[in-house]
Amino acid sequence: MERLEGKVTIVTGGVQGIGKATALRCGAEGAYVVIADLQADETTAKEIVAAGGEAIHVEMDVRERRDWKRLLDETQKSFGPVDHLANVAGVVNMFSADNVVDLTDEGWDYVINSDLRGVWLGMQAVIPGMISRGGGSIVNVASMAALKGLNNLAAYSAAKGGVVSLTQQVAMEYGARGIRCNCVCPGTIDTPILANLPTSMRQKYADAHIIPRLGKTEEIAAAVAFFLSDDGAFCTGEVLPVDGGWNTKGNES
Repeated sequence: MERLEGKVTIVTGGVQGIGKATALRCGAEGAYVVIADLQADETTAKEIVAAGGEAIHVEMDVRERRDWKRLLDETQKSFGPVDHLANVAGVVNMFSADNVVDLTDEGWDYVINSDLRGVWLGMQAVIPGMISRGGGSIVNVASMAALKGLNNLAAYSAAKGGVVSLTQQVAMEYGARGIRCNCVCPGTIDTPILANLPTSMRQKYADAHIIPRLGKTEEIAAAVAFFLSDDGAFCTGEVLPVDGGWNTKGNES
């Protein structure tokens, strides 16, 4: 029996990268997967179905409360109430330099609203229903930038740091009511965002890890699936780096 069999699981950002790998992993583990994404691309859902699983795609914006309501309505119609939420969707600043001095209002709002507000709205949407049924499991994907200062990631670090703190607060607030809430902090993962980097830059990122390569999206998905499942039943409020030893290695490369 798969670890997530029969569990209704929302995965945000499920069209590509870590979100796609997480959705595919949840599908392979037996979940009914709802891929929530700003893109109208049903490829991930079709892959899960082709492999014998159950999945739907819902186009939505994690920054909009009304979209979360519509997402829950569509999830209920297709599969029933939500058991699990994986908040994976995230962005980086595309509007300005991302340092405190040069960061623009537009850049700050774009990152904070997507990466932090979206996580809050997702949890706000699903937790009442989870409580009414005796519990549920939430995993938020943050970043090592939440735990360590990095250049040119001011808004991103603020947002992901907020995700870490919010994860722990939710775990404390709702743990007695059956809600587990955990956080995964990836290192440098080989996602489409890195696809156009020069080979020398990719190698620099790889060399920063003790395990001298970029992480795989499937490796982050495995950590998310663990926390969602009953294998992680005694885990809540945890912040797990999955970073190839990057944080342990420190600034050496």
